[in-house]
Amino acid sequence: MLSYVSRFLRRLKNSFFLRFLLLMVTAFILGSMLGVFTGQIPHSQKTSSAAQSTGWGLSFQEEGKRPAGNASIDDLKQYNAYYAGDTDQKIIYLTFDAGYENGNTPAILDALKKHQAPAVFFVVGNFIKDNPDLIRRILADDHIIGNHTMTHPDLPQISSMDAFQKELQDVEELYTSLTGEAMTKFYRPPRGIYNTENLSMAKELGYSTFFWSLAYVDWIQDQQPSREEAFQKLLTRIHPGAIVLLHNTSSTNAEILDELLTKWEEMGYEFHSLKELTGV
Repeated sequence: MLSYVSRFLRRLKNSFFLRFLLLMVTAFILGSMLGVFTGQIPHSQKTSSAAQSTGWGLSFQEEGKRPAGNASIDDLKQYNAYYAGDTDQKIIYLTFDAGYENGNTPAILDALKKHQAPAVFFVVGNFIKDNPDLIRRILADDHIIGNHTMTHPDLPQISSMDAFQKELQDVEELYTSLTGEAMTKFYRPPRGIYNTENLSMAKELGYSTFFWSLAYVDWIQDQQPSREEAFQKLLTRIHPGAIVLLHNTSSTNAEILDELLTKWEEMGYEFHSLKELTGV
């Protein structure tokens, strides 16, 4: 029996089919090795990866130090995007996301004015429509109005430049109609959800994109954090070059902002404009 099997395998070894099979296997192995050595990714895989969206996230590893983000400062630079200043100086950049008004913004503006702290208010379209006097006050106090899109959509679901541009341009037109001036081209993705395609489109439209390096859960109206909870997050995680995201609708923020800014100043921090990062 064994001799029969041996003779059969010797015949098969010399067959055309086996030579063809060996050739195909060899070609597959060489092709795979070439892909590893050259770092090539199939085009279809590249397209799928580029279209994926992600929510901006942070990993705090050491108190008083800049957290790691989904992307590094250097990675974001190619898109004119930022999440923190690359500095060891005790500088804070204040930003507020403003989707609507519920009466807390005036107190926030009072605290900023008291401390001569510049800020950027990233607004959606209805905020400009519904609060022209607040927009005027924000600008009169030397703050910046940034673009948070017209309708606050999930932007990675928008794949065309025309649709993406409309979300930003509609806000620009409302702003210019109210103020008679061009809008500063600072942009923040709604909910921090983005993909590299959106970042590229924003850059093409002349925008700088701003994420953040410090925030806390302050936007849920019926679950506002206590003073103690807010201070615990915002004092222990502050760091040089921080871009701080707060929400104008937070009653906690309105209540504690004056004291919070005072505490940061006592820690040696100064408040600077985001314009420093972009050179605008």
